[in-house]
Amino acid sequence: MAVDPSNPLRIAGAPGSPYSRKLRAVLRYRRVPHHWVVRGSHADASTPETAVALMPVLVFPGADGAPDEAAIDSTPLIRRLEAMQAGRSVVPADPVLAFIDALVEDYADEWLTKAMFHYRWAYAADIDKAGKVLPLWRGTNTPDDVIEKFSKMISQRQIDRLWVVGSNETTGPVIEDSYARLLQLLDVHLARHQFVLGDRPGSSDFGLYGQLTQLALFDPTPMQRSLEISPRVCAWVEVVEDLSGHTWAGGDGDGWMSRDALPETLTAILAEIGRVYAPFLLGNAAALESGAERVECTIDGKPWVQKPFPYQGKCLAWLREGHAALAADDRKTVDAALAGTGCEVLFA
Repeated sequence: MAVDPSNPLRIAGAPGSPYSRKLRAVLRYRRVPHHWVVRGSHADASTPETAVALMPVLVFPGADGAPDEAAIDSTPLIRRLEAMQAGRSVVPADPVLAFIDALVEDYADEWLTKAMFHYRWAYAADIDKAGKVLPLWRGTNTPDDVIEKFSKMISQRQIDRLWVVGSNETTGPVIEDSYARLLQLLDVHLARHQFVLGDRPGSSDFGLYGQLTQLALFDPTPMQRSLEISPRVCAWVEVVEDLSGHTWAGGDGDGWMSRDALPETLTAILAEIGRVYAPFLLGNAAALESGAERVECTIDGKPWVQKPFPYQGKCLAWLREGHAALAADDRKTVDAALAGTGCEVLFA
């Protein structure tokens, strides 16, 4: 059953939140009736509270006078929307493609976000811009003294979180090298394909898009790097902002790549995931299991150290559950696609 246009969903987020941009772009592409409000603004006052103060918040109207329901976490929200409204799906019907799509989405959400946080809060120019602009999204008419106070608060809070996210003097070069490689790989892939898995976008596209709205379009240092390496990626991010009019040949059942003919350009992206994200996931899981206070592992031949991240431990568990749930033939095809990329170690 489609969402009633007379009783739309409400998404409360912020332009500087990659996950807000990700979910809003999905709503636009899938033509799900919704209203966008900026978190913390006057229009957000009626949004129900959530257990954890994260963005975005998606508000589902209550039925028959029941209270509205507020939910968070973009990935499960996207799957919930799939069940609510048919058509223009962002999850491939082929389970092999769906698994690969989920793997790339997870990489974007959980690894590429390290680059987003790193660049925004490790470079003076980026800290300055974020501190000045982010608070104003709540309302450009907010008094200057309130903006100044909020600017200092949010900047300090995010800088203090870098150790949790994984950005520090040791890991910074690994993050920046990985981001540069991703831009190069996406540039080659997008020169031949509109999206990660063909002529229509999947969840992986929106995951990449969300982080790139900041890296390629907002924060000065990575924005310049993005433009130097791949103007094509910069343009792609602008296009994915609103795909409500996007169509592809063949209708809703087509537009995806063939599971048996995945291009080398996609395999190269999977190899980047295996090069950096897979060893992090394993190192993080080992630290969580042992109760260690630090993740200490090697990524791309260089040392990596950060605080263990429980949520990313859950991400590894969910990926493994998805892999185990595949039918035998589908799992065999997935394993063949991942062989030699470095991702296969996650499911050994």
